[in-house]
Amino acid sequence: MKLNVTIIGLGLIGGSLGLALKRDPELQVTGYDRSFSTLDQAFRRGIIDKIATSIENACEQADVIIFATPVNTTVMMMQQAVGWTVKEDVIMTDTGSTKGPIMEAAKALLERGITFIGGHPMAGSHKSGVTAAKGHLFENAYYVLTPDSRTDSNKVECLRQLLEPTKGKVVVLDAEEHDRMTAIVSHFPHLVASSLVGRLSAQQQEQPFVNKLAAGGFRDLTRIASADPIMWRDITTQNRGELLKQLDGWLEEMGHVRDMLTSNDPTEIYDYFAKAKKYRDDLPITSQGAFYTTFDLHIDIPDHPGIISEITKILADERISLTNIRIVETRTDVFGILVISFQSAEDRERAKSALSKAMDYSMQIV
Repeated sequence: MKLNVTIIGLGLIGGSLGLALKRDPELQVTGYDRSFSTLDQAFRRGIIDKIATSIENACEQADVIIFATPVNTTVMMMQQAVGWTVKEDVIMTDTGSTKGPIMEAAKALLERGITFIGGHPMAGSHKSGVTAAKGHLFENAYYVLTPDSRTDSNKVECLRQLLEPTKGKVVVLDAEEHDRMTAIVSHFPHLVASSLVGRLSAQQQEQPFVNKLAAGGFRDLTRIASADPIMWRDITTQNRGELLKQLDGWLEEMGHVRDMLTSNDPTEIYDYFAKAKKYRDDLPITSQGAFYTTFDLHIDIPDHPGIISEITKILADERISLTNIRIVETRTDVFGILVISFQSAEDRERAKSALSKAMDYSMQIV
């Protein structure tokens, strides 16, 4: 007998979950989205098996219900779910990037006897919507589960097994611990990136050429500041407490940096950068982290007509898709004149191999 899974919200995350879960022939996926056009696209693409006309209808016979909507929307629906007719042993979960508000809303469901296990697949894309959904989105990415302390461990294991087709790395964390760590490695860095862009913007009037120079390493460093401002407004307000703690720590760290610059001790300055370099170089590179990652190749190539089309033809012949390509004009802090972005580390390595073999002149690729 097939297990019935309902996905509410069929954007990038919900759609990708549908594609991944349908790898298991024992799962039947029902989808609901407030946009019928999105539902229709999801059905046509085989993301879902059935279209539900209402949330209540979608959830009545579900064994597992996945809220793949923004956190504020999910909280609202969880509050409504207390009055829904659902199976006695149903498992509810979500995909939100902050777990505090979610687990607070889950208390009413738990009181009713409904199992709710918080979830956060730590993967994403530069694109959004059901058209961007891809079944391999979560492969090798951490998929965090945050059950309540009262949750039956067998139910957690059941959800973990259900998520196996995503090929993500399922880990169980406390919700508060999750929000603290994502504040450190994801949410707070977004504030920093946005503040750096703000500093650049504030100084452009006096230094009009500065934005041209920022097209190199600065642009790459602050890439995350280009993310959806609505999403990041919500994340910031939802994880405000942890972000304030990180900001206090950052200000303290910047105080130390200011003292270091004031004393101007070359040895102290060297040690500061050397320590940061070592810690950064030792960070793991085999898994996706909290950010959506672009997999880039930096290519040092000669400047002659047709070189870019030659490179893209090599990639096309190998059926390697790229997500972005750009020429870097300011290269004092980045390697290579051409930057090509790919969807996965595998595509990047295939491209590197293909280009290295095909190009008959000296070309460095990193």
